[in-house]
Order: sequence, then C-alpha cells, then structure tokens
Amino acid sequence: MELNRVIDHTLLKADLTQEEVLLVIEEAKRYHFYAVCVNPIWVYLAAQKLKRAPTIVCTVIGFPLGANTSETKAFEAKNAIENGADEIDMVMNIGALRSGMKEVVQTDIQAVVNAVKDQALVKVIIETSLLTRDELITACQLVQAAGADFVETSTGFTTGAAKIENVHLIHENVTSAIGVKAVGGILTKDDALRMTEAGATRLGTDASVIIITGK
Repeated sequence: MELNRVIDHTLLKADLTQEEVLLVIEEAKRYHFYAVCVNPIWVYLAAQKLKRAPTIVCTVIGFPLGANTSETKAFEAKNAIENGADEIDMVMNIGALRSGMKEVVQTDIQAVVNAVKDQALVKVIIETSLLTRDELITACQLVQAAGADFVETSTGFTTGAAKIENVHLIHENVTSAIGVKAVGGILTKDDALRMTEAGATRLGTDASVIIITGK
C-alpha cells in the first residue's frame, strides 16, 4: 500500500492565511497525497493549482457542527462542486441522530448526495466521540441508506480523535462499497498503519508530511 495515496492532506483552521493554504497545496502535489482538504473558501484556489496533478480537492460542508439546515448543506455542496471540489465531507446532523430522528438524518445526507448528482464522492462525518456504540451503528446504517460513499469518524474539532475500536466498528457495520475515513490524532506512520489495519481506507490529517517522511 502506498500510504500517501490514502491521505487527505488537511488544514481547516479558521485563521489560515492564503499563504498557508498555498503551502498545503504544494505539499499535497509534492508528496502525491490523494486529496487536499480545505475550507470551501479555498476550493477554487486549490482546484486551479491542482490541475493535471494526481491530487484531488476535498472540502467540508456543514462544518464543524452539522447543525445547518439540509437546504444550506445542499447549497454549500453544489457551490463547492461548481468551484472545483471533487469530494465532499459533510457533517451529519448529530443532534437529530441522538434524538432518534432517523428520517431527518437520512434526509439530510440525501440532500447533499442529490445536490452533487454523482459529480463527487460524499463522506459523512458522524463524530464518533459524541455517540454511543448503538448510535454509531445506527449512523453507519443511515449513511448507507442515504447513498453516501464514506463514513468518517471525526471533524477533529471536538475532544475526541479517531479511535481504533471505532474505526473497526464502522468497518464491521458497512458494506464493502462504503469507505471508512479516520480523522483526528493521526500523527505518525505507526498511527496511520494502525488505522488502515483497523479498516480505514482513507486518512485525514495535517501531519501528512511527517507521516510520509518521518521528519
């Protein structure tokens, strides 16, 4: 396995400057990371800089709380595609899931899936650190039912990073057609390998260069 080709090189801090974003894009090109994941405002810039590069553009929707309306998330996703995004990482409506509002959660995900109309992969961030085991399993089922492509562990903006046991649990509760993305706390090559061994097919991290180079 080429580890760089399962990494989404990610930088989503609120205070990022354009210079920092350009550096992340250049790192993604240099190390041939699978994707660069940036906030929506930087999607067009990333898409222009990555033309003809092996790295694609990923962005976040309803981030980081997932509490936007479905209509807002759908508009965000469509706008991101128009600006050049290849993949969408949307945050699930966590409060609705914890309220037992399964139909609301599924409809919310479907709104984004329908908005991109097969133009981009949709990954759904379920924020595992905020869920019980049963809620996590339910979230996996709803992501599949809504037609999304990936279950993603975390935003990286709460107290909990990706845990091996949660990655394994997600992997056990989705079909082979659904990818698993682990995010948060992946800082070394050993961390990355443990996540892939547990079932992660994609990794989101800002420590990508350290993981690949050891420096």
